[in-house]
Amino acid sequence: MELRILAPTGALGAGFDADAFERGVAARPDVIACDAGSTDSGPAALGSGTPKLSAQAVTRDLRLLLKARDRIGVPLIIGSCGTSGRDTGVDWVADITRTLAAEENLHFRLGLIYSDQPADRLQHLHDAGRIRPLANAPAIDRDLFERSHTVAMMGVEPIQEALDAGCDVILAGRASDTALFAALPHLRGSDPGLTWHMAKTIECGAACAIPPSANGLLVTLRDDHFDVTTLAAGSRLTPRSVAAHTLYENADPFHIAEPSGVLDTTDATYETVDDQTVRVRGARYLPADGYTNKLEGAELVGHQTVIIGGVRDRVVIDALPKLLPMAKQYFDAKILDVFDGHVDPTDIDIDYRLYGNGAVLAGHEPDPLTPRELGVLITVTAPDQDTAHAIATFVAHASSHLPIAEYDGLVSTLAYPYSPPEMDRGPLYRFTLNHIATGVTPTELFRTTTEEL
Repeated sequence: MELRILAPTGALGAGFDADAFERGVAARPDVIACDAGSTDSGPAALGSGTPKLSAQAVTRDLRLLLKARDRIGVPLIIGSCGTSGRDTGVDWVADITRTLAAEENLHFRLGLIYSDQPADRLQHLHDAGRIRPLANAPAIDRDLFERSHTVAMMGVEPIQEALDAGCDVILAGRASDTALFAALPHLRGSDPGLTWHMAKTIECGAACAIPPSANGLLVTLRDDHFDVTTLAAGSRLTPRSVAAHTLYENADPFHIAEPSGVLDTTDATYETVDDQTVRVRGARYLPADGYTNKLEGAELVGHQTVIIGGVRDRVVIDALPKLLPMAKQYFDAKILDVFDGHVDPTDIDIDYRLYGNGAVLAGHEPDPLTPRELGVLITVTAPDQDTAHAIATFVAHASSHLPIAEYDGLVSTLAYPYSPPEMDRGPLYRFTLNHIATGVTPTELFRTTTEEL
């Protein structure tokens, strides 16, 4: 048996080279699959329902995918629509799909798979002890589900049901990236170890190519191995670059969990076929004792206003570590005074990040730094936007004139590149869940509708 799977890009809307894509389509793949989201960008897409990538970018990519699918008559599968996989994300991509189908005179059966989880269902699972934390998951209680927007991550099974129902185009909510590529091969009886390893290899498109890019990969899946081929001109694959992708988003490169089991790549081998192709063998799939679906949630926690500044004065740079804690005490008192006790300073977070002096590691830089200049990011977080902005105005003013003991008189300490310096960032979200639902069937947490276009 031989199957060809085309992954045109790492994310719908990220863009891909049209000529490279056409090389993949010319190989007559049995399925085209594409991821459209993840939690990589943080909780905002899930909390707000706003996609990360623009409608213009998604439309450009989707037009090419739909036209190619129509030309060669194979399924097109897209998962985690709208970045987060929320129901609104599925509907958003579906609306674009309907518009493109009308513009291009395309006709197909469309399947929509939804993954939003109602609060009462989650509370029932919680009360039954069927929601289990993953490593480093936050503590939860049943009230959280009323505040949090939650999706479940599907495996291959809901997608396979849609394929069995004759769907030509499948738009899925939150899905395991690998499930998009593994669904059809599993239906065709391919070896599960090879299938899941193949899917892991191409889930991000040409991210495992040299150089990495948003372009595509083509896999030829056979009985005892698969060949993965890069499609973009000037790109190549090596055994090392392909093997390295098992490290991406995984703590353990040899054991990768899926809803139905674990991919074990311990005995996998990687062999050069040519500069564009690597042959892979030897992975196994270990079925789990019980089926699980990962749960992801996000909730609104406040609103933010940000201020960007900079400083090059060595005296000021040296003084900032002592001045900033003092400034925060001053701002607490200022908040009580300005808002006449109606705003509790403990509800406000004022954060300074000193870029160039360990800001990314948040003060845990292993070696002392002596920067010549610093970028200063000030973030004010409050329960509502008006309060965040009001506080940011006096934070910005005071921060531009911090008292420097070494200088007499008024000193300008921070320079702001924008006027006014306060920029409202909007709602702030946080992840609430990194858990799994246990004792579920592979499809019970998901809903599917179909329509003819």
